[in-house]
Amino acid sequence: MCRYGRVSAGHGNPPVRPGPSPKDVIVIATAGQERADERERRPVPVPRFAAVPVAVVAGVVAVAHLALAAVPRRWFDEDLMLAIGRHHLDLGSVDQPPLTPLLARLADTVAPGSQLVLAVPAVLATAGAVLLTALMARELGGDTRSQTLAALVQGTCVAAAQFGHWLTPYTLEPAFWAVIFWLLLRWVRVRDDRLLLLLGVVVGVTAQTRFQVMALGVVVVAAVAMTGPRALLRRPAFWAGSVLALLIAAPTLLWQAANGWPQLAMTDVVAAENSLIYGNLAVVALHGLAVAGPLVLATTAYGLLALWRAPRWREYRFLAVTFVVLFAAVVLSSGRHYYPLPLYPVFVAIGAVALQHRRVAGRARTAWPVVTLGAVLAVGGLASSVLLASPAFADPMVAATARAYRDLPPEERARTALGGTPYVYAAYLDAAPPELGLPAAVSTNRAYGWFPPPPQHQDRMLLVGDPSRLRPWFAEIRPVTTVESATPLGTYGGLVPDKATVWMLSGRNAPWTVVWPALRDLTVTPGG
Repeated sequence: MCRYGRVSAGHGNPPVRPGPSPKDVIVIATAGQERADERERRPVPVPRFAAVPVAVVAGVVAVAHLALAAVPRRWFDEDLMLAIGRHHLDLGSVDQPPLTPLLARLADTVAPGSQLVLAVPAVLATAGAVLLTALMARELGGDTRSQTLAALVQGTCVAAAQFGHWLTPYTLEPAFWAVIFWLLLRWVRVRDDRLLLLLGVVVGVTAQTRFQVMALGVVVVAAVAMTGPRALLRRPAFWAGSVLALLIAAPTLLWQAANGWPQLAMTDVVAAENSLIYGNLAVVALHGLAVAGPLVLATTAYGLLALWRAPRWREYRFLAVTFVVLFAAVVLSSGRHYYPLPLYPVFVAIGAVALQHRRVAGRARTAWPVVTLGAVLAVGGLASSVLLASPAFADPMVAATARAYRDLPPEERARTALGGTPYVYAAYLDAAPPELGLPAAVSTNRAYGWFPPPPQHQDRMLLVGDPSRLRPWFAEIRPVTTVESATPLGTYGGLVPDKATVWMLSGRNAPWTVVWPALRDLTVTPGG
């Protein structure tokens, strides 16, 4: 009787080699099936784009922000962008890549001193994020109602309502990230590798707006490796797109390298400032959630839950990992409250489509009361922006400084630099209306510390703010005038006082090239 097992070679039979185990067969079959599925995959058709209702929502958002852009404002981050664009445009600066200052420069060239024109890129980005959120919902199979809901939710984001008309990097960032996520969602559906090359271009341009997109890229790669679709990482076009992104971002990265990577030091600086403003991490995190608004948070939470629970979302689960990792990183590092905002649009889209699935299954609930609440809170966000960007202090301070500068005899004026510390005061001066005739301001604080110092022939300085760090470098410091005018919600979380003295510093005892490197710093400290 023959037994199955080892057969002796001495009987003239060849040795029997063990075949694959059942587990190996399953693995091979699964891999083969994945490759076959990849070859035979056909794009799933998507519903028609809900052009009319989405355009109405985006249009209302744009009109509201354009109306607010006509209201006089002085927001220090926007003023810094204008200051860099007017006087210090370069491949980079301490904590700002060059794209936003470049847009500010273009707007100021087209219409010098016009706050309305300055706001146009920001308004387009804010309305564009609404449109892109609806497009992402469509890409996921969302019908007209889901696309409209996604647009409404994004359009009522409280933070977007607050700063949607301020030209700042964090205003532009949600729209850029929305394009990135839309391209990823579309690639998952159609597997068109040309999208991956375009993705690289968009990531590179986004890196010229804020560096946080690089963290997004790293986390997305890790999340896809963990949860799929791993076919993305096997595409040569994906890695070619990554190279494109690095090439586009290279100029501002090289600027950072040449200047000692000051952006890296900003992590600790921001954490220290948040500690002074908020007190602890929990309050920072709660503020970050509050500015998103309840409608955005609820839709995002439902989208995250759907990603984990429903099998139909399996190919998109890398997004849930991405959200958790990046949100945790922001909270643990005590990042700014607006850092997570670019993450929300894609999850708003997912949540809106997940609610559609619930509706189709006959388990729908009325959403309009919640949408109405979100709209009310968004109106409150719009109103709060007027208070946050109140010119109540900045305008009188700039006017008083301009008078003091004009009152100098011409020969003294030529020898006098115009300065401000902290950098917020310098930005206010640099963003002043051109008709005031003020020269470019200088400062040793934040980005200004890495700009060139005053020319050597200017041995005097008209300084707004705290002169204490400059005292050892000047023989005489005397007050000229003091301006005090409280803003409704304070400036820079209360760290920058709404009271400033204008000083005349004379008798400089060392070259500027010695003074500047010794004094430049990144921190905004209480009281200046």
